[in-house]
Amino acid sequence: MRTLIVTAFVSLDGVMEAPGGEADYRNTGWTFKDIEFDPAAYELKGREQEETTALLLGRTSYEAFAPVWPTMTEFAGYNAMPRYVVSTTLREDDSRWPATILRSVDDVAALKETEGGPIAVHGSATLGASLADAGLVDRYHLLVFPVLLGAGKRLFSAADKDKTALKLIESEAYPNGIQKQVFDVVH
Repeated sequence: MRTLIVTAFVSLDGVMEAPGGEADYRNTGWTFKDIEFDPAAYELKGREQEETTALLLGRTSYEAFAPVWPTMTEFAGYNAMPRYVVSTTLREDDSRWPATILRSVDDVAALKETEGGPIAVHGSATLGASLADAGLVDRYHLLVFPVLLGAGKRLFSAADKDKTALKLIESEAYPNGIQKQVFDVVH
């Protein structure tokens, strides 16, 4: 079974919406405002690109990334690997950034059963929460930023469900206040 990794930039209060400057969000670009850049804090992001073998996105993140990521040399690995988008509205012939369309969380469960290496979910707050609620997430790669945003899409849903145990397998704090936290989900 393939490992499903949810990777996110997240504020201390759990918000993960619009970290990079996407338009039309209250706190857009919050990862770059008032936080000194430290390349060491982003080592995890480079490692993800080397270790994962497929990219999984929700429709909203796909539509934000599709015009930008294919032009970015720092995302050459992601641009070369298979991409999947979970959406009930995208058409199969959407060619902005070719991806296989999955229509449901059940389709993601089937994808996990295929041969291959880890699958990374980037952005995609709604999808990540749905996958967690369905018990499909195996690992979290989090860069936790020292800010409280107050509002925005959160990493975890507010669904009434049983406790999920996590095991911290890697962590580091950086001088700029960012913390790396890697958790395995205890199944």
